[in-house]
Amino acid sequence: MRAQNPVFIPGPTNIPDRLRHAMNVATIDHRSTDFKNLLQPLLMDLQKVFKTDHAEIMLFPSSGTGGWEASITNTLSAGDKVLVARYGMFSHRWIDMCQRHGLEVQIIECDWGSGAPVEKFAEALANDSEHEIKALLVTHNETATGVRSDIGGVRRAMNASNHPAMLFVDCVSSLASMDFRMDEWGVDIAISGSQKGFMIATGLAVVAVSEKASGATEQAQLARCFFDFRDMRNATANGGYPYTPPLQLIHGLRVSVDMLLDEGLEQVFSRHFRIAQGIRCAIEAWGLRLCAQSSDLYSDTVSAIYVPDGFNSDQLTDHAYDAYGVSFGVGLGEMSGKAFRIGHLGAMTEVMALSGLATIEMAMKDLDYPVQLGSGVVAAQEYYRTSRGHLS
Repeated sequence: MRAQNPVFIPGPTNIPDRLRHAMNVATIDHRSTDFKNLLQPLLMDLQKVFKTDHAEIMLFPSSGTGGWEASITNTLSAGDKVLVARYGMFSHRWIDMCQRHGLEVQIIECDWGSGAPVEKFAEALANDSEHEIKALLVTHNETATGVRSDIGGVRRAMNASNHPAMLFVDCVSSLASMDFRMDEWGVDIAISGSQKGFMIATGLAVVAVSEKASGATEQAQLARCFFDFRDMRNATANGGYPYTPPLQLIHGLRVSVDMLLDEGLEQVFSRHFRIAQGIRCAIEAWGLRLCAQSSDLYSDTVSAIYVPDGFNSDQLTDHAYDAYGVSFGVGLGEMSGKAFRIGHLGAMTEVMALSGLATIEMAMKDLDYPVQLGSGVVAAQEYYRTSRGHLS
């Protein structure tokens, strides 16, 4: 009965029954008043999740990668320079996409396990006296390494140099799970997806666009059609869609946002921190270490964990799946074979987290890892049990 087991990958995440039922709806006419009454209030409520009063929300039928492409093609032209740091698989993929679109990419190479290099960004921007850099692209939560970056710090670096570049942020694995402050941090485009913190099926890129980024659309010369901001803006302003919408996903997203707001965003963030902290206690008890280089970088949605020398992390995740029917995240890129990942975001509870810890402990013991059976579970239990006062 593998389908009854939760997954511990960083996405797609576990879908609560309430959201599965919400997506199980009959088709309606997407040109009807009923659809307008569904879509427009949802877009307004999504502003609350991004913590913005001004940004325009767009829902593209896509994964987050489509949101990346939309951000680039609607604001930039071939030959434009963008500044990006490479510190994980997903920042690497954003770099690759920019290069494929003919952009000039200024890359800052960083160790995997580090975060966005605020000081190096500041130096690069200060040296750009001609303001050739049109956009700075940052991954808020690097899913491959379990690292959260300081977006507010990046914005302060931009302001210190009085640089006019736009700030684009990938918040696919952080939004609706960890605090994200679009207006306060001066983010121009924020890109997320439906399959992580929103807890529904893959298929919606959720994109928030500032007035500044929206204004860049008319000058942008990169080709776009399906992802054209102008088409989406004009259609949704009248309660419609520029093409056939993914109706069932939009119904699911409506209920997901209701669940998040009913729980309260601060409580959502607190819940994710508590679950993550218990998992970090388990990792320490195992004698293993996180890929994230320091505690200020720890992600509250995914933990990437190095396996001991002489072990292969892919064999561990394969064994956990084959023997116990539970999926954990594999190591990506430079982490391949060296680290496994525990996803702990979305529809996750302390009890679910404990089941994942117990499972991966059994898998490690089966493969003769130097781990005492039960040690991580006990450490997490002690944290969850003794820190109950943090719960509302």
